[in-house]
Amino acid sequence: MNKADIVTELRKAMEFYRELGFDFLPLKGDVPVGPECARVPAGNAHTAPVADAGDPCPDRQGSLVSLRDEIGDCRRCRLWQGRKNIVFGEGNSCAKLMFIGEGPGRDEDIQARPFVGSAGKLLTSLITKLGLKREDVYIANIVKCRPPGNRNPEVDEISTCIPFVEKQIDIISPQVIVCLGKISAQALLRSSIPISRMRGSFFHFRTIPVMPTFHPAYLLRNPKDKWLTWEDMQKVLEKIR
Repeated sequence: MNKADIVTELRKAMEFYRELGFDFLPLKGDVPVGPECARVPAGNAHTAPVADAGDPCPDRQGSLVSLRDEIGDCRRCRLWQGRKNIVFGEGNSCAKLMFIGEGPGRDEDIQARPFVGSAGKLLTSLITKLGLKREDVYIANIVKCRPPGNRNPEVDEISTCIPFVEKQIDIISPQVIVCLGKISAQALLRSSIPISRMRGSFFHFRTIPVMPTFHPAYLLRNPKDKWLTWEDMQKVLEKIR
């Protein structure tokens, strides 16, 4: 690789991190700083496939439709009283990677889609910078209805709704789950460990590796921690290769 190629690749790398929201690159002592750092190894984060476009998984899709029918016009907990729409989840029924948040916000409640507000835009950007598309992954929440004022879902609301996301997991059978935020991680893993201590390490839901990481809404308020979530996602990509 000549000097011009190196400069071009470095410029691309810097633009990549800038678009992701990093204001600086905290290099560690073992990170290469010569020409090798500009190369993108085959099969790395920028090119790793998550779902096989040739495998539409019709049985899984049909099972998801049946599950949505089972939920119906749900009134199993008090959250139905303030919602506009049930936010079931969306994505690839063949997905190897599944993201689980805590619950819908205002924009999600209006559009009946998960992660479409400002936090959703950040999540979509993260997925894109991993070399993937939203259509490659599956995105859902612990509770399907918006809590009033975007408060945290309460224990009884979680216990009532979580069987549905667990059924979604069973149907999709992803290789890795990413729990976005404290509520998601603690609810799915039946844990009370703070997210700051959980993130960065794999746990398991049944036999599926689970990576807890910060919620995109938290990252919007604390952009300096985006780097930690990026490190978490590198570990996730290693798992699904």
